[in-house]
Amino acid sequence: MKGHAYAKDQAGIITTRIDEIVKWGRKFSLWPLPFGTACCAIEYMGVVASGFDLARFGAEFVRFSPRQSDLLLVAGTINYKIGPVLKRIYDQMCEPKWVISMGACACSGGFYDNYAAIQGIDQIIPVDVFIPGCPPRPEAILDAILKLHEKIDREPARKQKRVTD
Repeated sequence: MKGHAYAKDQAGIITTRIDEIVKWGRKFSLWPLPFGTACCAIEYMGVVASGFDLARFGAEFVRFSPRQSDLLLVAGTINYKIGPVLKRIYDQMCEPKWVISMGACACSGGFYDNYAAIQGIDQIIPVDVFIPGCPPRPEAILDAILKLHEKIDREPARKQKRVTD
């Protein structure tokens, strides 16, 4: 967080911009919703475990309701039958929201180049970070969270939209 800290009469004073505080809060309080359909979801379970300490990146509290989530982690093959379900889940998430496409199948269809598999979830919903690999290593997942932190830092804090319906 950019700003200055001063000690005056033994009371701590921090000066910064509201935008910086909002972005810092968003970075370190992500609420992930895992949408796993294959082996990459198992790899995500390993990242959430204590060995990799996802808590230091602010994404340890997994939610299973789209209305309580702001980060959608899509892992595994998405076929045309499940595609509308994924789109509906994305639409139910609150703004601002982010998407991580995890693994070769979610990023590009993987080795399922057939009539039933969608060749990348970016055809259905916008994706912020792609994680290649089959399955991706836990370190790659942590790196994707850091890339998302960088993206949140670059976005204006007032990106949040109002719900009017």
